[in-house]
Amino acid sequence: MRSQPLFKQVFTGSQLRQSLVVTIVVGSLLNAINQGDALLGGGPINWIKLLLTFAVPFCVASYGAWSALRGAQKAAGPTD
Repeated sequence: MRSQPLFKQVFTGSQLRQSLVVTIVVGSLLNAINQGDALLGGGPINWIKLLLTFAVPFCVASYGAWSALRGAQKAAGPTD
């Protein structure tokens, strides 16, 4: 029996939840650091930076999950 494709494993279930938690925590901290004045002081918010600041941690966490799952599959050997 074959396991699910890695892409599906990374973007469903617990792996996706973990990536989203990382995205919210890290993205919020980075946005507070990078645009704190604008967010708290009513200045102009750079929406592209805001979105990218959340997208980067999501991509990094997802890649980390994919890489770990891929390594585990390789260590387990071929499945038929």
